[in-house]
Amino acid sequence: MSENQSELELSERNQVTFDFKGYLFKVLNLWKFVLLCIGFALIIAYLINVRKQNVYKLSSLISVENDQNPFFTANTSISFNWGGVSGKVGKTITTLKTRTHNEKVVDSLQFFMDYLVEGKYHKEDIYKQAPFVVDLNMSGNQVLNHPLGIRFLKDSQFEIFTTFESNTRKAQIYDSKEVSTISVPVGEFKQRFKFGEPIELPFLNATIQLRNPEGRLPRPQSEFFIKFSSFDAVVNHYQTRMIVTTFNANASSVLQLSLAGLNKSKIVDYLNTTAAILSRSELERKNLYASNTIKFIDSTLSAVNADLSDFNDEMNAFRKSNKVFNIDAEMTEVSSKLKDFERQKEEERIKLDYLNLLETYLNTKTDYTNIAAPTSVGIEEPNILNSVRTITTLAIERQNMEYTTREGSDLFKDLDRRIEAEKQVLLETISSTKSTINTLMNSINKNIASLENKLSGLPEDQQQYLRIQRKLDISQEAYDLYLAKRGEAAIVKAANISDITIVDEAKDIGGGKIGPNTSLNYMMGLMMGFFIPMFLIFIVFLLDTTIHGSDEIQQLSNIPILGLIGKYRYHNNLVVFEKPKSAVAESFRSIRSSLQFNLNKNPKAGGRTIMVTSSVSGEGKTFTSINIATVYALSGKKTILLGLDLRKPKIFDDFELTNDTGIVNYLIGEADFESVNNKTHIDNLYVVPAGPIPPNPSELLMSERMDTLLAQLRETYDIIVLDTPPLGLVTDALELVKYADTSVFMVRLDYTKKGMLQLINAKYRAGEIKNISFVLNFYKHKTNHNYGYGYGYGYGYGYGYGVYGNAYHENGKRSTWKKFTDFIKRI
Repeated sequence: MSENQSELELSERNQVTFDFKGYLFKVLNLWKFVLLCIGFALIIAYLINVRKQNVYKLSSLISVENDQNPFFTANTSISFNWGGVSGKVGKTITTLKTRTHNEKVVDSLQFFMDYLVEGKYHKEDIYKQAPFVVDLNMSGNQVLNHPLGIRFLKDSQFEIFTTFESNTRKAQIYDSKEVSTISVPVGEFKQRFKFGEPIELPFLNATIQLRNPEGRLPRPQSEFFIKFSSFDAVVNHYQTRMIVTTFNANASSVLQLSLAGLNKSKIVDYLNTTAAILSRSELERKNLYASNTIKFIDSTLSAVNADLSDFNDEMNAFRKSNKVFNIDAEMTEVSSKLKDFERQKEEERIKLDYLNLLETYLNTKTDYTNIAAPTSVGIEEPNILNSVRTITTLAIERQNMEYTTREGSDLFKDLDRRIEAEKQVLLETISSTKSTINTLMNSINKNIASLENKLSGLPEDQQQYLRIQRKLDISQEAYDLYLAKRGEAAIVKAANISDITIVDEAKDIGGGKIGPNTSLNYMMGLMMGFFIPMFLIFIVFLLDTTIHGSDEIQQLSNIPILGLIGKYRYHNNLVVFEKPKSAVAESFRSIRSSLQFNLNKNPKAGGRTIMVTSSVSGEGKTFTSINIATVYALSGKKTILLGLDLRKPKIFDDFELTNDTGIVNYLIGEADFESVNNKTHIDNLYVVPAGPIPPNPSELLMSERMDTLLAQLRETYDIIVLDTPPLGLVTDALELVKYADTSVFMVRLDYTKKGMLQLINAKYRAGEIKNISFVLNFYKHKTNHNYGYGYGYGYGYGYGYGVYGNAYHENGKRSTWKKFTDFIKRI
């Protein structure tokens, strides 16, 4: 294997590399495309920015305290075990994020209804700026997600207008939150109403009032819109967008509520309402124990009041039917003692009834948040008080967790175990206390029986009087006691304040805009506009298998480059003869010098043969053959050009010849050589056209007559130029290699595929072609390492601008573009 062939194989193995410099110059050549993409992306960013509504973010501050109020006495205070302030802060944050809380806020503000006006790009939410207010019939259907127009007319009238594309729509009753499908009129709908007149339509049930009846009304034909949204969707919207955080590390009990939206007034109202509802809910939860106690006292007070009324009636009836009499002091004292014992018995009976009720409640109920305070009936047993308070606290904690914790969670199981354990302790305490009370009541009954025995000596009417008087006094004392306890409980409840305090309510003081981020959109547009075309160019460059410059050829093959032919517009292929001073003519003279060097490497007697071939048709093979032959003829060499592309003859037309007869006729024996050889109008140049297309071109080129012809021509002519078929399409050119002293392989830039060089490399390595060189056609010389990416293949129009291209202005000074590319080259 020769040294050149070894170098060729090494070049082929190393050719799988990415040409970064080629990619860079590809980008530089397409700078207008990149700039256009950047401009287009910035326009898109601008259109997005002007169409997006402003997004605002406002906030408010609330504090979470741990205030406790005593209930009756310090021993019976209602103190729910929140785990301190930190524990209550966590539960407050959780409550604010619950669906139940947000449902209350949305329901209170009716944010499921939007007031809209047509803007430049979309409908805008005007909320309280609307000149009217819609009072909904909460039990009627309201169509969902369909804007309803309200057009102002004269004389306090307005018009409801809309268009339905189908006869059914989804609607919701906001009272029950029920969603159903309703029938609506298809097509355009219009109907007039007066302000304050009830509207009863299949899709709207409400009354529309002017917000300010005394103010200035919108001009007639002014249009507004209302739109109803799904209640659940609106709640979910605010639930997920509410942000609750601690204000700072030094004030962990202060929470910051933040909310973003399109309308600042709605944000302000939502934040302030959510804080107000939270505060009210916390106060209700805090007063739950006291409220249950008041309910219990009210029910007991009602029974005592009934008894008191009955005893009053009985005393009045007795006095009417009996005369008033005096009872001696001794009997009066006995009656007073008897009244004290009966009062004690009544107190113990009430305690016993409470304990029986509490025992039944604990054994039959699962919600332990409605237990009344034991102190409301005078029970001061510490164990009972502590157990009731603990069970109530744990029950409230479990109730709060139901909003955020899945049923069956370990947290629920732990709480249930604690409640059950405390309940068993309380039941045992109740049983023990009941036993003690029953013992005490037996003792009281004995004392009562003893005293009643002393009074038995009095007349019957006096005994009855004393008995009625005792009942009346006891009932009055019980009534006064319960009334006092109820008053105390009411005072404690009224004195309670919520643990949630608004520190800084939300307020629109200007600003608060957080979006759209126009700068970011423009930056994103700039990046996308730059990187997308860069990526596309990269993909095109990566998939591009076309040869664009001499550097690529040098990377792909070690076969030398013989010369360069520039792009030039001309009406025929005789550029060297008709434009001898052109740059392209100079290129062919340079090629002639290089060819002479190749021919001299293997000196032979007689004429020298030059074969011109290419990979495929259209690469300038015929054009080059004609002009190489011409440049040799003009130098005084007797030259003959043989048209051996028998399948696609071309060379005859430029010399004003016909293709009726040619070398095919000679090879098949129909004509002698002199009859097909044509003297041209160019001195020293003879042309033999191909002639008629034969059925067996390869066999003709392999014939003995072809061998004989070439041997004769070597004796007659100095230069023999063979215009052969493309090497990559047929094998004809390979049959002619043996006649060639040197071969020229045409490469047309921006046209020839890189894979074709692998073909010629393989044949060169196999020794099928020797002494071969490349000639680059359609070359555009630039000072960028030969990366010229021109388009517009106009084969047949001629070639031009030569080796020097257009890097310089006509005055000979370097252009700005050339200076820039020189700078890149130095990098």
